[in-house]
Amino acid sequence: MNRILKLILVFALVASKFALTGEIGMKKQIDELKTTLRGKKIGYITNPTGVDENLNQIADILVADNASQIVAFFAPEHGLRGDQQAGGRVTDYIDSVTSLPVHSLYGANNAPSDEQLKNIDALLFDIQDVGVRFYTYIWTMTHCMEAAAKKGIKFVVLDRPNPIGCERVEGAPNKNDNGLIGRLFPNAPFGVPVRYGMTVGEFATLVNNEWLNPKADLTVIKIPGYTRKMSFKDTGYPWVLPSPNMPTIDTALVYPGMCVFEGTNMSEGRGTTKPFEIIGAPFVNGVELAKKLNELSLPGVRFRPAYFQPTFSKCKGESCGGIQVHVTDIETFDAIRTGLTVLKTVYEMYPEQVKITPWTTKLMGIPDLENRIKTESVDALLNESASDLAAFKKIREKYLLYK
Repeated sequence: MNRILKLILVFALVASKFALTGEIGMKKQIDELKTTLRGKKIGYITNPTGVDENLNQIADILVADNASQIVAFFAPEHGLRGDQQAGGRVTDYIDSVTSLPVHSLYGANNAPSDEQLKNIDALLFDIQDVGVRFYTYIWTMTHCMEAAAKKGIKFVVLDRPNPIGCERVEGAPNKNDNGLIGRLFPNAPFGVPVRYGMTVGEFATLVNNEWLNPKADLTVIKIPGYTRKMSFKDTGYPWVLPSPNMPTIDTALVYPGMCVFEGTNMSEGRGTTKPFEIIGAPFVNGVELAKKLNELSLPGVRFRPAYFQPTFSKCKGESCGGIQVHVTDIETFDAIRTGLTVLKTVYEMYPEQVKITPWTTKLMGIPDLENRIKTESVDALLNESASDLAAFKKIREKYLLYK
C-alpha cells in the first residue's frame, strides 16, 4: 500500500512539473497569440527577451505562421537588440535582419506617433520585465496602451513570469510623476510600489481599468499553469537578460533595493560582471563594511567583502572596496530594506565621502530620502508609506490573473 501511495505521489509531482514547464506553457500561449493576431498588421514592441522556450524569436514564429504581418518594431530603452547601456540613445532605423522599420520609444518619444500607427491593426507587447517600478519597460507599455486607445487599435500583452515573484508588494508608492521610472496618472492619488508583485499582463490590466481614459482594447495572453508561488526557474521560461546590466535572476532579486546606489557617488556594480550585487567605492573598506552589515542579521542575506574595478560608469578604472550581496533565503529576503540598510550603514561609516543625491528619492519613492537616510531609521522611512501601500494592494487584488 505504501509503495502504491509513493508511486501516486511521484506521478503527481512529475505531472505537475511537466504541466508547468515552458514547453507546454509557451506553446499554448503562442497558439493563442496567433489566433488573437490572425489577419492583423502588427506593431511589435519587444527586445531580445521576445523568445519561446527554445529561444526561437517570437517574431520569426509569427512570420512563419503567415496569418498575420509584422509591419514595424518598436524599441524600448536599451534598444530592439539590447545593445544600448542605461540611458543610451535609441534611434529610429531600418533593421538589417528583417528590413522592417524600428521606431524608438526611448528618448524624444515614449509612444508611437499617429503616423507610425497608420497601417497597424494591433500593438503587441512582448518583453520580459523584472517586477520593479523603476525598470522602464512597464511605463513604455502604458504609453503604448494610451496610443493604441487613442487610435482605436488592439493592444496585446504576451504575458511572462515575474522573475522576483508575484506575492510580495514592498516599497513606497511614488507620489510624483517620475516618467519612465514611475508615472503618476492624473486620477491616481499615489503611484506604484517599488516591488508591485504582478506580471506585466496583470499590471496592464490594472492600469487600463484604473487609470487610462479612454481604455485600451486590451488582451492578455495568459501563462498556462502559472501560480504566484512559482519561482522563475519552475516556469521553464528561459532567462534572456532584459537589459545589459540584468544578467541573471540573482541580479533581479537584489535590484529593487541595491539600485538605490545609482543615486550616490558609489559604484552600483555597473562595469562589472555583478551589477547591483556588488557596490563600493575607492574609500570603502570592504571587510569592515561586510562585518557591520552581517552583525545586523538582516533576514535572508549575507554580505561578503568585495574588491573590484569597474570598466565603465562610476569609479571607472578605480580599485573599489565594498560588498557583495548573497541572498540565502528568497522567502525572507527583503531587497528594499536591505538596500536602504546598506546605504545607511555605509553613510554612517563614511559621512564625509558618501554623496547621496535626489535620484534616490525618485527611485525609492520616499520623500527627501537623500537627507533623511542620514538621520532616520530604515523602519521609519518604510513605515510612513504603509497606508498607500495597503491601498495599492487592495486595488491590485482586483486584477490578479493567477492564483
